Amino acid sequence: MAVDLWFTENHTKNARFSMKVDKLIFTKQSEFQRIDIFDSLEFGRVLTLDGYTMLTEKDEYMYHEMIVHVPMCVHPEAENVLVIGGGDGGTVRELARYDSIKNIDLVEIDEDVVTACQKYLPSTASRLDDPRVKKHYEDGLKFIRHHENEYDVIIVDSTDPFGPGEGLFTREFYGNCYRALKEDGIMVNQHESPFYTDTAYAMQRAHERIVQSFPISRVYEVHIPTYPSGHWLFGFASKKYHPYKNVDFKRWERLNLKTRYYNVKLHAASFALPTYVEEMLREVEHNAS
Repeated sequence: MAVDLWFTENHTKNARFSMKVDKLIFTKQSEFQRIDIFDSLEFGRVLTLDGYTMLTEKDEYMYHEMIVHVPMCVHPEAENVLVIGGGDGGTVRELARYDSIKNIDLVEIDEDVVTACQKYLPSTASRLDDPRVKKHYEDGLKFIRHHENEYDVIIVDSTDPFGPGEGLFTREFYGNCYRALKEDGIMVNQHESPFYTDTAYAMQRAHERIVQSFPISRVYEVHIPTYPSGHWLFGFASKKYHPYKNVDFKRWERLNLKTRYYNVKLHAASFALPTYVEEMLREVEHNAS
């Protein structure tokens, strides 16, 4: 008798997203969370943490290209980069494509995530052993407290704002990121979805706290089919550079990096947000002023 196996994630109390599962590849309860990797029939191999989808092979490039190439296009001289979270390796993979980068510090609280992804998601974790990558298995909130005027770009590739990732959405954390950046530094963070009530609240709370720390703070969007609602946001915060005005897009194009989602036209357009999102952002910007 054939048995249908499905992975179902609750996006809200009243909405679910399901994927048909071929087979379970890996499961482990680490010190911090439950890690599962399975093969799905539609989305390829899938990584979940505590039952929440972190990536699928079919659409992970959308997330990782947009969290990396937007700040790297804007910053003309980025050499020293910090990634907080991102144990799956996708963000590091995209950063490692830039010859100009001299150092990548990866701060991931759960070493088991890195180990599992290197073994079972090699296309995503393919550059974690790049000699420029230094892995630090510790709490990103604690790590950032001890660095000042050091990084050109900080990428906060965190899980959702509960469990191990909760501290990466606090005002203290964003203030410490500001201090850890050089005078022209950029921070980009995953910013949740504006569509559902719970994720919209988390998005607003993060944006309000970032606005309080950075002189330039904008939000841009990406479409990721397997994330709640499919409509996802990133935050762009900078000490100096506007995310799309006076950016040398030709310089980035001369790098001849092959991408599947990101391009320079999309870069500028991604900062044009739906009216309901703009209204949510203005509401908390007013509160922060």
